[in-house]
Amino acid sequence: MNNIQINFSIKDLENLTGIKAHTIRIWEKRYNLLSPNRTETNIRNYSLTSLQKLLNISYLNNNGLKVSKIANLKEEEIPIKVREIASRAKVEDHAINALKMAMINFDQVLFYSTYNNLLENKTFSEIFYTVFLPLLNEIGLLWQTSTITPAHEHFLSIHIKQKILLNIERLQSLEPKPKSKTFVLFLPENEIHDIGLLFVNYQLRSKGYHTIFLGESVPMDSLINLLEFFDNITFVSYFTVYPEAENIQNYINKFNELLLKNTSSDFRILGSKLSSVELYNLPEKVKTYNSIESLVKDL
Repeated sequence: MNNIQINFSIKDLENLTGIKAHTIRIWEKRYNLLSPNRTETNIRNYSLTSLQKLLNISYLNNNGLKVSKIANLKEEEIPIKVREIASRAKVEDHAINALKMAMINFDQVLFYSTYNNLLENKTFSEIFYTVFLPLLNEIGLLWQTSTITPAHEHFLSIHIKQKILLNIERLQSLEPKPKSKTFVLFLPENEIHDIGLLFVNYQLRSKGYHTIFLGESVPMDSLINLLEFFDNITFVSYFTVYPEAENIQNYINKFNELLLKNTSSDFRILGSKLSSVELYNLPEKVKTYNSIESLVKDL
């Protein structure tokens, strides 16, 4: 195992576990749950073992166990209790914690074992919606607060992406519906976060639709060529970072003029970037969504 990051600040623990730093300090003082090291300037410094323990405590506490009761458990009993509860309750939180540890340690074995355990009771789509998507949302915040590095984010993203691609590959023998419309999936220029769009592609393919996945950073002008090959196109895009908030309305209007007017095509957009702007007077053939599920249900 590669323990790349072995020391964590109390703020790191707060970001990774969701437990406020103030609460962590109280638990230390009142219940002696953690024993941080201290720097020469008396700043708390926590080990990887402390992070794992606090994730387990958070899981037990969220599942109804009082902290006072958890504090009475022996050190080795805490993970046993976690497994016991996870075996008979919702496993999502436990899986998310395990995948966080896999990311922190760049531990591929833990990632795959956690995923395979989930597959015993869930479909791939259920895993994506209930585990991967919430985890990715958390990871984005952890990266922004410098709790993790881009390397951690990339490690997790590439493994999730591999699972999506594997499941898409399994659908290759599925013939598209007769006279099905064509979905063209692309990311705008400079946008490289393609996991959400890949999963939309998987969902469309599983429903028997014909899809063309173009991927990241596609210039708008280059999409014009597709109109020469297909009469009825639904363009789908995912705005995570780009276009920038102040340019989204102009991007949509330009897209409408260039690709939708005088055609039977339409444009569907989703992604976290949409929540940062107030869109007005959307063209008739443009529709936005606040989640993948809402888009898929609208097909």
